[in-house]
Amino acid sequence: MKATPASNHLWIDKWMQAHKIELWGVADLRDFATPKDPEGNRFPIALSWVIPMNPKIMASIQKGPNQAYADEYSRVNKHINEVARLLADTLIIRGFQALALAASDRTDKVNIKGDFPHKTAATRAGLGWIGRHCQLITRKYGSWIRLGTVFTDIDLPFGSPVERHFCGRCVRCVEACPAKALTGNAWYPGFAREKILDVQACDRWKKENYFQFHKGHNCGICSSVCPFGLKILKGRRAVSR
Repeated sequence: MKATPASNHLWIDKWMQAHKIELWGVADLRDFATPKDPEGNRFPIALSWVIPMNPKIMASIQKGPNQAYADEYSRVNKHINEVARLLADTLIIRGFQALALAASDRTDKVNIKGDFPHKTAATRAGLGWIGRHCQLITRKYGSWIRLGTVFTDIDLPFGSPVERHFCGRCVRCVEACPAKALTGNAWYPGFAREKILDVQACDRWKKENYFQFHKGHNCGICSSVCPFGLKILKGRRAVSR
């Protein structure tokens, strides 16, 4: 029987469940400059998913990163890369083109960015929106997450893109940023990163103050104070009582 978008979605959903991925989606990236497959065609879609960070560790870095956070960051990134590689291999074995996007890989060290923004794939897949801290915020986990992305050409129903932010007037992340790197501007699709985050100021502060954590690659203060993450922790505490 010929595969359909619905049947493809079904087996991928089962695959995600088997790998304990609870939040994932499909991004329509036909209007974006995605990487090219071996035949020279740009990938039309991406599978985007979320791996949550340990909430207790995330809540512990409101005054600055610590070794537990640096270790958790490495652990989750390693897990993302493992899942991405397995998913891409599975798609290729089934006859599709696929390419895993590495987690936290700065291929452009001058502009401090990778080959493609994981957050763009996530917002187009409907997983969440970009907060004033320039991080993806999800309803389920807040911004206490890391993102995985695999580009592919499999025929799938697309997710509904998130077209606005839901931060209201909250500026806790802006006020908490020790580098004063956040402008306070609210995100919408297509809004330039530079209008939300002074990435050079952020990177400079991390290197000057937190070099012991992955050579200044980690901070996390802005994310740790986000109410969407803190409410997850509060909910867990209430359940445990």
